[in-house]
Amino acid sequence: MIVVDDAQAQRPAELTEELIRSCCQTLERGGIVYFPRIPLQLSEEDLAFLRAQKQSDAAYHKNIAYRPLQDRLTGYAGAEEERMRSVLSAFSHQALEYLRQFLRLYQWEVEYASFRPLEESQRKAKLNARNDLLHVDSFPTRPTEGKRILRFFTNIHPTMKRVWKTGPPFPELARRYADESGLLRQYRRQRAGRDWRERLAGLGLPVQVHPAYDQFMHGFHNWLKANETFQTDPMHPVVEMAPLSSWMAMTDTASHAVLSGQYALEQTILVRADSLLLPELSPNQVLESLA
Repeated sequence: MIVVDDAQAQRPAELTEELIRSCCQTLERGGIVYFPRIPLQLSEEDLAFLRAQKQSDAAYHKNIAYRPLQDRLTGYAGAEEERMRSVLSAFSHQALEYLRQFLRLYQWEVEYASFRPLEESQRKAKLNARNDLLHVDSFPTRPTEGKRILRFFTNIHPTMKRVWKTGPPFPELARRYADESGLLRQYRRQRAGRDWRERLAGLGLPVQVHPAYDQFMHGFHNWLKANETFQTDPMHPVVEMAPLSSWMAMTDTASHAVLSGQYALEQTILVRADSLLLPELSPNQVLESLA
């Protein structure tokens, strides 16, 4: 973990390239960049509105999602949809502008923002949807095709910590479990068959081309959650994020679980592979090496 003190965090445009490079390399290695105080200017009125939400704990309402590029809100179960859209839009706009300055060494694409209103230790979910089990992130319906998933989190609870358990980074997990899980063999088969599927699709035939990388990552996400030996390893450390703090991580590499906490905001971006500082540590290249 790298801790960015408040004096530095409040002026991201003035940060030295040396510090930014160190932070980016920490992220790519599976570490966390931590801000002891939220580096955004979130209004108390908006924070009070978010904390007052009484969201259902149904699986399809576990998070409230905001799509910045479409200015669209999904998953909201309350009566003030326009207000919620406006509040999450303001957060997303600030977070993205901050990331543009802080992560200026990267080329990246805008993904979703979200609000997570439920207490994590009490949330009911199916095994594959549980946040309290160690995993690496993957989008089952939105392939990244090797772009890195970087998430900027903010704990807006005024008094409660957000508690993570952390595990080994993806390169170590893949070396340890990719073959045992059976997913590496599947990845090899899918990668080998992609060329002929692409040729058939190019002829106009109804052949769906599934990215082998994204299928592996989604399967690995689920396999890790179901592996009791991995989940119960006592060597996995616990990290506490203070109230009103922020942090970022590349969650496709940083294995993590959320043990407790309520009221978190999050903005996701996808970092392009050709702008990485340590591309050999990216899950995509690690898989290619193993295959």
